Amino acid sequence: MRALYPGSFDPLTNGHMDLIERAVALFGQVTVAVLSNPNKKPAFSVDQRIGQIQCATRHLNGIDVVSFDGLTVHCAVTHQADLILRGLRAMSDFEYELQIAHTNRSLAEDLETVFLATSTRHSFLSSSVVKEVARFGGPVDHMVPKEVAKDLNRLFNSTFPPR
Repeated sequence: MRALYPGSFDPLTNGHMDLIERAVALFGQVTVAVLSNPNKKPAFSVDQRIGQIQCATRHLNGIDVVSFDGLTVHCAVTHQADLILRGLRAMSDFEYELQIAHTNRSLAEDLETVFLATSTRHSFLSSSVVKEVARFGGPVDHMVPKEVAKDLNRLFNSTFPPR
């Protein structure tokens, strides 16, 4: 079974990694789909984000990393996904994600959305929080994979020592 895990991943966090690792164990194949969203100004280019994800997931089998723009359902069909995977950190995520799941289902009736609750130790993480901490020189090595922490430190010229 192939799961499509879409997102901006700007940057990839340990919360994302937790979901990817659990999804591989549950579904066997996971396509991580990096969104190119013209309405956002990402810290990292799509190619950089793909590289970060490929580097962070190299220890896993069954992972593909692709980019997409447009509708998630089109990406899912293109990559022959059986389901769309979404992570939930808090109840506030559920309302938004449920609306998106219903919209996707209205566009592709056979495509299910599966929600996985984020592990408690990562429930506070968001890409926005990570960028904010990095921007102001705080340590992010406990929030993101090692390679991503290095990229964030370079991006924001942070000299904060690793924890």
